[in-house]
Amino acid sequence: MEQVWLFCVLLVFVASLVNAEVHFHEFIIQETPVKRLCRVHNSITVNGQFPGPTLKVRNGDSLVITAINKAQYNISLHWHGIKQMRNPWADGPEYITQCPIKPGGSYTYRFNIEEQEGTLWWHAHSRWLRATVYGALIIRPPLSSPHYPFPVLPKREFTLLLGEWWDRNPMDVLNMAQFTGAAPNVSDAFTINGQPGDFYRCSSQETLRFLVGSGETVLLRVINSGLNQELFFGVANHKLTVVAADASYTKPFSTNVIMLGPGQTTDVLLTADQPPAHYYMAAHAYNSANAPFDNTTTTSILEYKDAPCVTSQSQARAIPAQLPGFNDTATAAAFTAQMKSPSKVEVPLEVDEDLFFTVGLGLFNCPTPNTQRCQGPNGTRFTASINNVSFVFPRQNSILQAYYQGTPAGVFTTDFPPVPPTTFDYTGNVSRGLWQPTRGTKAYKLKYKSKVQVILQDTSIVTIENHPMHLHGYEFYVVGTGIGNFNANKDTSSFNLIDPPRRNTIGTPPGGWIAIRFVADNPGVWLMHCHIDAHIFWGLAMVFLVENGEGHLQSVQSPPLDLPQC
Repeated sequence: MEQVWLFCVLLVFVASLVNAEVHFHEFIIQETPVKRLCRVHNSITVNGQFPGPTLKVRNGDSLVITAINKAQYNISLHWHGIKQMRNPWADGPEYITQCPIKPGGSYTYRFNIEEQEGTLWWHAHSRWLRATVYGALIIRPPLSSPHYPFPVLPKREFTLLLGEWWDRNPMDVLNMAQFTGAAPNVSDAFTINGQPGDFYRCSSQETLRFLVGSGETVLLRVINSGLNQELFFGVANHKLTVVAADASYTKPFSTNVIMLGPGQTTDVLLTADQPPAHYYMAAHAYNSANAPFDNTTTTSILEYKDAPCVTSQSQARAIPAQLPGFNDTATAAAFTAQMKSPSKVEVPLEVDEDLFFTVGLGLFNCPTPNTQRCQGPNGTRFTASINNVSFVFPRQNSILQAYYQGTPAGVFTTDFPPVPPTTFDYTGNVSRGLWQPTRGTKAYKLKYKSKVQVILQDTSIVTIENHPMHLHGYEFYVVGTGIGNFNANKDTSSFNLIDPPRRNTIGTPPGGWIAIRFVADNPGVWLMHCHIDAHIFWGLAMVFLVENGEGHLQSVQSPPLDLPQC
């Protein structure tokens, strides 16, 4: 306890010297009755709130968050998009950087905000608990330079957390899928800040309204905190000007609709330049796969302060938003293609590590098909993999703890393949002999400050799909993308090495590829995974093990004394 107290005192002292602030929070994870769609469920929440508390900080501030687990499940918390320089102990994915916090236990996450501004979020990183355990993390510019670099400064800000709601315990949905090997049931509703909106039963009385004055420009911080679904979002009759994504500023561009994969954030400016009225803000699925999906629409309302009063039921509904079709990949791709950094950035021009990762689904064959535990296609079990390795989360220790203690045996190996074991037509008609991956808990080692390129290649095994791939501990530049199989000889020449967007989560185009680059300057153990949670538990994940550099400032910090044990 003395070490913790001294750490907090030191944080406050250092922060005072640089005009920064230390924010202390207590997160109590607990069951809370939540009523949606006419039914009450005992949902897992933080501090009894759904969604959870919004964290508001400035670039340069520090956070000290004590998580106290009063729920019946193991849990850990992840601060999505925070780089956690030299501090993987605060990153949060269970069995990767820490053992989970057991019921009755606690753990204090301590971390700094370093050279980051914009919209991020936090969520549980244990099984499907993030269905209800999530909240926004807003990073404003430092007091020394407090203004946003936007074409117009917003009059006010609204945060919109897009979520998914199951009319049952999400953990039961996961457990059933794990037992049967089939795909999990899709959600029963989408939500905006926890509310489904006007188009669902027992919901219209709670539909959220966001008040604006005519002529005002407002900033919408939009976060896809859903578990499994990419989403289109738009506001009826209003243009949106994109100014940031994943807490990185972008070259502003105008659009009618935005598309966000799970984990992604987008900041947009909206000017209230329409006749005073009530306008729907709406989100529904972008479904890139040949698979069932939730086809409902969540809404909130942009309400002009001087809009006419509603005097009859016929006037009660707002002006509808026009969203793309559920499978409109062209619109999704066109939106993503417009993302660029505001100016020239420092992208690695040469690479030390040239990695090629196939990402996609698969099927495990069953000795006895069509049994209770083999309810996937043709009596199989669903799986997923990167480079034909279906990731298995360890249980006896976290990978980071095992690595730090020098006891990797039985926890992980460092032989993750840099390329697929077999070359094939990734987006063509793939032989069924390639549909079954191997299981393993494998990491890929990177030298400190090595320049890394990763090609993320979607496959047509089971189905092509947009896989939102998230890399912990890093931001990366998205330097190229294309449809079909990546061809280094012709595709590399089209890379954008001038002003590519910087992201922490990026989707693979359905039946295509994406190229990212970063410098491995953050030592530790860092998870890369698909942010569709149905896919991560099937194994669509891997781990980068970034080695220490030279000296204290290039090495992983010592573990905190209260780090949970397995």
